[in-house]
Amino acid sequence: MAELSFPSRRSAVLARHGMVATSQPLAATAGLRTMLDGGNAADAAVTVAAMLNVVEPMSTGIGGDCFALIFEAKTGQVTALNGSGRSPAAFTLEEAQQRGLTPDRGIPLTGPLPVTVPGTVSGWAALLDRFGTMTLADCLAPAIATAEEGFPVSELISAGWQRATEKMSKDPEAARVYLPAPKSGEIHRQPDLARTLRTIAEGGQEVFYRGPVAEQIAACVQSWGGYLTAADLAAHTATWEAPIRTRYRNVEMLEHPPNGQGMAALVALNIVEGYDLAGMGYFDPARWHLLIEAMRLGMADASRYVADPAVTAVPVEGLLSKGYAAQRRDLIRADRALELAVAGQPEHRDTVYLTVTDGQGNAVSFINSLYYGFGSGLVVPGTGICLQDRGACFSLQPGHPNALAGGKRPYHTIIPAMALKDGRLWLSFGVMGGFMQPQGHLQTLVNLVDYRLDPQSALDAPRFRVDELGSRRVAVETGVPLKTRQALAALGHDVRPEPTFSPGFGGGQIIAADPETGVLSGGSDPRRDGCAVGF
Repeated sequence: MAELSFPSRRSAVLARHGMVATSQPLAATAGLRTMLDGGNAADAAVTVAAMLNVVEPMSTGIGGDCFALIFEAKTGQVTALNGSGRSPAAFTLEEAQQRGLTPDRGIPLTGPLPVTVPGTVSGWAALLDRFGTMTLADCLAPAIATAEEGFPVSELISAGWQRATEKMSKDPEAARVYLPAPKSGEIHRQPDLARTLRTIAEGGQEVFYRGPVAEQIAACVQSWGGYLTAADLAAHTATWEAPIRTRYRNVEMLEHPPNGQGMAALVALNIVEGYDLAGMGYFDPARWHLLIEAMRLGMADASRYVADPAVTAVPVEGLLSKGYAAQRRDLIRADRALELAVAGQPEHRDTVYLTVTDGQGNAVSFINSLYYGFGSGLVVPGTGICLQDRGACFSLQPGHPNALAGGKRPYHTIIPAMALKDGRLWLSFGVMGGFMQPQGHLQTLVNLVDYRLDPQSALDAPRFRVDELGSRRVAVETGVPLKTRQALAALGHDVRPEPTFSPGFGGGQIIAADPETGVLSGGSDPRRDGCAVGF
């Protein structure tokens, strides 16, 4: 196979003793410094996540949720951490119907109704309690200092900030704290957020969920006509779970279990495993067609079945069986795109991503998000906290597994990933960006496994994005040759070209570990401002 290369702003970063890859350089540097000061991967992950709250506030923060996969070198085990929050107990399907919300319109993306309990702080605390060596105060210190002293806003972050101007202008507190959107190079300070982070550093998660911060969050949501109460926050807890997994070629691919959508990526990987992708040219239209169709089927299954497993049984085993994959594969036609990708019937038995690997071989694949830019558009007065809009992911269709119910976790788009070879850590990676995330996982892993690209090249490669489950619409970066895009259109795909490195195609971070030499190889997506750094 001829060596593949793609336009890039960077090459893969190599190191031996530790590495951080994330979407903002100041955050990556803070995590690296944590490890240089003796911290491990868990300590660095929380440090980076907290810094991202400050330097990329439209994407993440303590008003949102988090998920993680943790590889522990001494045991060789991978553990999943669910730091996502639940809906207010009083916001039921019946209550939504009384407010005039319908399945077609859904829960709005802004305002008080989509606000769920913020799970981030509980996730940070749980990760450090179980795997960390530093205190929460230690890990929050760089973020507190940066929020107080200010930081220069980068070009891409400034652009994302400016896109949220209309949303943030509707809440006087949001406008006071976050508007006008800073220009590229402008110093931005966040004294309110610094005080809140310091309060959490001193009092731990208790002050956030059962103390004054909880009271402030609840009062804010209720003042806008929402349902979140202090009791909802007090009832919250992060949970430890087993990852879901499948074998793809010689690699074991791991995703976070439902309520996350990692299932979609695994279903799609199981489908494309039946094809000799490596024997196809990279820009062969047949290859792109197979990946698109497999992804459409995987996303249809996720939309139908992914929900809170504490409330609804999710047929994980059936969805991930190779027999089910064969049934789904049989639906794909070589000469024509599917009219409609619908869920099968298996047998029943704006986000930030970061990855850290330390010198002991531990790794954390971590993702933290507010969902849409600046979440619900509501900022808790005096705190700097942007509240997420994850509740908009609930279905309002009675009987649907993901139907709204009080105290329930919604379908979640944020998904960290890992891959093992012979039981040893090979990859810690993720691709942020809403429903692009499982699509990014599929395309990135195929690049790494079938085409043997290094982490940076795997991220530089052009991508597709399936936009609507009920249509053949697919966005394709213009880095894909015109003749390939034309051939896909001839197969019936509604191809929508978008500029290469457009933000709508996600932002990935990868750290690969060579099990023989111990060398770490990091890549950071050119679609974001970030970087991989190591020592």
